Amino acid sequence: MTTIVLVRKNNEVVVAGDGQVSMGNTVIKKTANKVRKIEKRNVIAGFAGSTADALTLFERLESKLEKHAGNLARAAVELAKDWRTDKYLRRLEALMAVGDKENSFIISGTGDVLEPEGDVIGIGSGGNYALASAKVLMDTDLPAEEIAKKAIKVASEICVFTNNNLNIEKI
Repeated sequence: MTTIVLVRKNNEVVVAGDGQVSMGNTVIKKTANKVRKIEKRNVIAGFAGSTADALTLFERLESKLEKHAGNLARAAVELAKDWRTDKYLRRLEALMAVGDKENSFIISGTGDVLEPEGDVIGIGSGGNYALASAKVLMDTDLPAEEIAKKAIKVASEICVFTNNNLNIEKI
């Protein structure tokens, strides 16, 4: 598991993730990167779940963005449809938090494309802790990046499957 938080504030979108990879109750790696930027389309994404599955989903999302001229909403729906119906893809276990300048979505393997209320998304084992922390901090003068950092820090102090080795992407 992991913790990913997406924060949208003052025309800035930030995705932050911790770096811990666990297998059962054992920490395998402390410095994994679970956040990516799709440069051509100015889209950022973070994943929670199996690393190989998430990398496959990143590639699929990128191809859907290319196919739909950078329309993130359309690409997310098409990815979720494929994920749910394709015999190979439906076995992938991951969640994605994705955002561009206009939209933020959670994409799941059950075919869900959720646009959350508010400007914060939290996914993964520490996602609810990060989500709650970020929601409280949205009313402060802190910029999106600082809110995301503090939210992951809080989650890392509560969730044993989350550490404070941050990876951050912003647009």
